[in-house]
Amino acid sequence: MRIVQVTAFGGPEVLVVGRAAEPVAGAGQVVVGVSVVDVLSLETQLRTGWGTEFFGQKPPYVPGGGVGGRVVSVGEGVDPGWVGRDVIAMTGDGGYAERVVVPLEALVPVPDELGVREATALLQIGPAALSLAGAAEVKPGERVLVTAAAGGLGTLLVQLAHAVGAHVIATARGGRKLDLARELGAEIVVDYSEPGWLERVREAAGGGRLPSVAGGAGVDVVFDGAGGRIGQDSFEVTARGGRFFTYGVPGGSSAQIDPGKAERRGVSVHGMEQVQFAPEKGRRLAGLALSEAAAGRIRPVIGQTFPLDRAADAHAAIEARDTVGKTLLLV
Repeated sequence: MRIVQVTAFGGPEVLVVGRAAEPVAGAGQVVVGVSVVDVLSLETQLRTGWGTEFFGQKPPYVPGGGVGGRVVSVGEGVDPGWVGRDVIAMTGDGGYAERVVVPLEALVPVPDELGVREATALLQIGPAALSLAGAAEVKPGERVLVTAAAGGLGTLLVQLAHAVGAHVIATARGGRKLDLARELGAEIVVDYSEPGWLERVREAAGGGRLPSVAGGAGVDVVFDGAGGRIGQDSFEVTARGGRFFTYGVPGGSSAQIDPGKAERRGVSVHGMEQVQFAPEKGRRLAGLALSEAAAGRIRPVIGQTFPLDRAADAHAAIEARDTVGKTLLLV
């Protein structure tokens, strides 16, 4: 079968198409015929050698932590009724392949009302969005800032905040991304690649353009998917008593917030723990996200797809910040 390997740490060109033996399901396992692979921004960073002290990848390896497809065979102890069912599953690594072996307990069935592409797009961002929204407890009328609002996770958070009646300020880079955020429910959009962007957010949040629940200046909730300098700057417009969530690393790291400053302003700061789950919780939240999408309450934005053989092009597009929503590989 075809696979795509990271042959060495480096640029997108180190992603090379190769061959591997067909996988065989062991006891308690199934083989999934992969039709869709979820591509994460994190995978593009790991490919360069970033984060090895935490994640442990060592070339050659097959990336890809999440896939969607159809069960083609089952191992000992698994109900043969799974064969032919459309599923999504976390794989750890190894997803850039035509077939993968996963444990039965990793499977999340795809509802009949949802396509495998849409379900795969929600596999990793759906649980993260529901976790963040639940922890933030956004209330009607609150002012919510979403950075990297046109990314996969950002698009869901804009939708969820808008759905509960919050006033959403979305920041992103470029007109195409800002138009998408506005389409999904953002009332105000700001390009954070332009000088003075933070002042425009501050004006929107504290200058009367958006009503306030608490009456103070700033935004009540920040969902920071950008990280780095943008995330740190976004903290500055968080209102006293607000909630700040930082989970994005496109800027090289999540936003580093001074705990003393946060305490003095009464701002609760939450980090990556909000988007990292034990497998059982991740599956439960993924199932809930699929149910929400099947009912039409959230919509995954699939901005671009690439054939498996062009995984390097997918990575290059993400690194060029030329993508919106989710990027998927089609097998």
